[in-house]
Amino acid sequence: MARSSQPGAGDDDAAERVGYRGPTACAAAGITYRQLDYWARTGLVEPSVRPAHGSGTQRLYSFRDVVVLKIVKRLLDTGVSLQNIRTAVGHLSTCAPQDVARMTLMCDGATVYECTSTDEVVRLLEGGQGVFGIAVGVVWRDVENNLSQLHGERLDTGETLIGHNPSDELARRRTRAV
Repeated sequence: MARSSQPGAGDDDAAERVGYRGPTACAAAGITYRQLDYWARTGLVEPSVRPAHGSGTQRLYSFRDVVVLKIVKRLLDTGVSLQNIRTAVGHLSTCAPQDVARMTLMCDGATVYECTSTDEVVRLLEGGQGVFGIAVGVVWRDVENNLSQLHGERLDTGETLIGHNPSDELARRRTRAV
């Protein structure tokens, strides 16, 4: 699989050093801050980089967390039950990133199925079960594109990263001004 230039997507070391604040995660996933807060408080999608510890602390979400947020949004929009979404999120959290990017989630309105090949999708559809599908790789690339235009934060320095070019002179000036 080709490595992405987006911090947090393809480079495992960069993924561990970059987090996205709530408003950025919301913008990239297409959700409201209220949804994000509720999902974090109920444990549906918790930030894996830095959880909130009392008032005044900022949650930081990883690239993968943002992908999962967008998947949850799509599943909810199609009427999948919260119980099935929790199961799907639990499963996604156990999969390797390269596997997540290659899978397709199919749903018949009640159950969410993981398909890793075209044959599995066809078999599911032939059985009359599949109603809609989410190609996770498409969601992955969509989140990469969205985050490339938004701010991230380096965990080790707190430096604000702007899109694909965190060493951009304007970004360095903004970071110093804060």
